[in-house]
Amino acid sequence: MTLRYSLLAAAAALALPLPALAQTAPDVAAMRDAALDDSVAWDIVEGLTTEVGPRLAGTEAEARARDWAVARLRALGFSNVRSEPFDMPVWVRGEERAEVTAPFPQPLHLTALGNSGATGPEGLEAEVVYFPTFADLAAAPDDSLAGKIAFVSHAMRATQDGSHYGQFGQARRAGPAIAARKGAAAILIRSIGTDYHRNPHTGGTSFPEGVAPIPAAALALPDAEQLERILARGRPVRVRLVLTPQQIGPRQSGNVIAEVPGSDPDAGIIVAACHLDSWDLGTGAFDDGAGCGIVTAAAKRVMEAGTPRRTIRLLWAGAEEVGVFGGRAYFDAHKDEHHVLAGESDFGADRVWQVSSGLPASAEPLEQRMAAALAPLGIAWSATPAGGGADIGPLVRAGVPAIDLAQDGTRYFDYHHTPDDTLDKIDREQLQQNVAAWTTVLALAANAPEELAPNMAEMR
Repeated sequence: MTLRYSLLAAAAALALPLPALAQTAPDVAAMRDAALDDSVAWDIVEGLTTEVGPRLAGTEAEARARDWAVARLRALGFSNVRSEPFDMPVWVRGEERAEVTAPFPQPLHLTALGNSGATGPEGLEAEVVYFPTFADLAAAPDDSLAGKIAFVSHAMRATQDGSHYGQFGQARRAGPAIAARKGAAAILIRSIGTDYHRNPHTGGTSFPEGVAPIPAAALALPDAEQLERILARGRPVRVRLVLTPQQIGPRQSGNVIAEVPGSDPDAGIIVAACHLDSWDLGTGAFDDGAGCGIVTAAAKRVMEAGTPRRTIRLLWAGAEEVGVFGGRAYFDAHKDEHHVLAGESDFGADRVWQVSSGLPASAEPLEQRMAAALAPLGIAWSATPAGGGADIGPLVRAGVPAIDLAQDGTRYFDYHHTPDDTLDKIDREQLQQNVAAWTTVLALAANAPEELAPNMAEMR
């Protein structure tokens, strides 16, 4: 059974309202259904991951990815395609090894966190102090970790909406700086993930001004649990750690921009965003090659249907993983332009199950048309206001309405920031359902007669 057939059958079985012609133009419904056979999104993510591969921000690989993106977007027929460069500090990975030296010697599988400090090539060995949660680490007395290796665990579980990431990700985002302030020589965390392969999850951490970076690494989940069992034996545990990453100074990254020009310059710009960079362990298929494929394929379908009223602008942001540098650079360069809506695809490639909006009350008729048109795809409308994604965050905080097409995140954190983030993890039919959803939203929003947002320049 195809995804298209099963979704329409499910809608009929549940008596879900199919869009009436008065609610959804028949050409939009036809565009939505045709997108369930889309091949453009797959071609983009397949090409990007095959011809470029890992794309760590600020490196030569990310520069090749920008060139690749510009060429591909021009070939697809988009207008005003260009790269907008910016500078950023760059961290690169080095050697990474760890082993328990006492009481039960054995190797551990780990990877350095972005912005981790280095042990030096000779490494360091120290006693491990265990914290079952991030809160336990935060509550530890000052200077209680002098010369020790902190080890922080957590209880993250898979959820459809990925909500555990915000809470349990604190161990990665803030844990190393807290451990450094308390005198730790290094920190290990249980990977912020949900799989049970010996694939550790990387991701960025930060050290505030005045806090010297310490070596910081994530253990694969089986290794983290193994270390917990060793510690539970009640004997002192020592670990030897070798991490040799480097900060190599400022380098160039950049955003790639492409447009479907609208017929009414005063009607505003809709931003459809993804991020082009990836971590260096996998090939960045789920995070976020798929997102770039999805929004681009959808925008292309709107473009091929005729000139929309509003301009649709694709933002393939650079340097998202290491600090959202691209999103901030885009805002700084374009904040005075009339943005009326922004959305971002950056949560893998599994099916969209829910949509929410931050549009004003005056745009409620548009929301109703969207809800009716998305229902046959098995997508429910949520009353929760949309929050937007990382790269469109500066726009949303400045008052631009967001729209969130929520993807099923049940398996996302099995692959997130790991060597397993590769093309084979993408389900093509679910990818196509994403394209159908985005096509529907962009087509309706780009041609809506309603006013969607005030001009930010006029608001200041």
